[in-house]
Amino acid sequence: MNSHNRICCGNFFFIYIIVYFCDIIYLITMKKSFLLLFICITACRISAHIIYDNDIKSLQVIINDDWLSMPIMKLNSNECLNVSFDQLSHTYHRYIYKMEHCDANWTLSNNLLESDYINGFNNNTIDDYEESINTNVQYTHYSITIPNEKCKLTMSGNYKLLVFDQDKNNKKVIEARFMILKPLMNVGLSITTNTDIDINRSHQQVNMDVNYNGISITNPIEQIHTIVIQNGLNGESITDAKPDYIRNDGIKWIHNKNLIFNAGNEYYKFETLSTNHPTMGIEHITWDGNKYNVFPFVNFPRTNYIYDEDANGAFCIRNSTNQDNDITCDYVQVNYKLKMDSDNIKQIDFLNKNCSIMINGNWTNNYDASEYKMSYESKDRSYNISLLQKQGYYSYRYIVIDNTGKYLPDGIEPSFYQTENKYQALVYYRKLGGRTDLLVGYASIDFK
Repeated sequence: MNSHNRICCGNFFFIYIIVYFCDIIYLITMKKSFLLLFICITACRISAHIIYDNDIKSLQVIINDDWLSMPIMKLNSNECLNVSFDQLSHTYHRYIYKMEHCDANWTLSNNLLESDYINGFNNNTIDDYEESINTNVQYTHYSITIPNEKCKLTMSGNYKLLVFDQDKNNKKVIEARFMILKPLMNVGLSITTNTDIDINRSHQQVNMDVNYNGISITNPIEQIHTIVIQNGLNGESITDAKPDYIRNDGIKWIHNKNLIFNAGNEYYKFETLSTNHPTMGIEHITWDGNKYNVFPFVNFPRTNYIYDEDANGAFCIRNSTNQDNDITCDYVQVNYKLKMDSDNIKQIDFLNKNCSIMINGNWTNNYDASEYKMSYESKDRSYNISLLQKQGYYSYRYIVIDNTGKYLPDGIEPSFYQTENKYQALVYYRKLGGRTDLLVGYASIDFK
């Protein structure tokens, strides 16, 4: 071999080595990126409805008057969606609402036209509104029902209903989320407290089975997306957990480590049916010359599990007469107090760290989350918050956020495997070459 050939071979070998190591670096980088993405997806909590205007309260998104369930309705059925809210005045606002179709991760389905999922018109005015009657705090109640004579939705999937105030330069004031289901696949759920983390202690394991029901799936990793949720839109969620078994007719998750949830504890609850006397969970009510102040019983972090039937964060607007609740229920100032136990090391640890304790339920949906941040009073070692709320039944919990904004699922008290939780599973399907994700499977199960 002459010198020229040796140089060429040497250069080729050198280039091959560079390319080989570049491929390895690329694969490692992609793997790290995938793992980082997976961690971000599985650790997050699903975002619920959002209110962008402080003068708007009591946003409700309900299917068929079922306030205990997630807002999911079947396509082409007799079910209907009602979105309602209050604006804190008797001044009329010209509100416009529009619908947007979203993919499985709630980003806008950019490849769709409005005509692909709407039969009728978008950008309609809210014509159903009433002023409050005989209330100390004046408000106007606005309501939207879908479908209606102007608008009918024709495609399954995730939807955002956006409300804009034309009197405020079309400012976006509400983002309500709901889903439309076309049940093409069968979904089965079961719960056990025998997990790889512990047995009958602090966690609950979700097992899931999805049957394609005759739909041809050639690439389940790309075509199927799953979300498993604990206690509705404002609860914890796990997205696209890797299945244990992939079959021609479906996929299964059996004792899957990625579908283990902290069991948590039962939600606290109270009910303000009257402003004249205390009702369930209320210690006393006062009048300060301007508004009613309601004081739920002081909460203490619970170190043992005690059964208490609750609504897992849900709320229901009502008063003692239970008539025309939308416009006869008053607004009261609710004063929450969480008193810490100085003998509990875990609680002291939270006090010494730069963590925030926030109140949380399906009704805590303002854009500025700091509205629900509790302030600490050192004199009695308590966390406190005062919120203007409409009369009704409320269930809630206390959650901990660290100084980076990360949600700490362990909370301020131990997690108990006996806790009654509701789990929901959503299954999305995208055809090969499809333009968005369709909601084709849904199941819900109560762990009791």
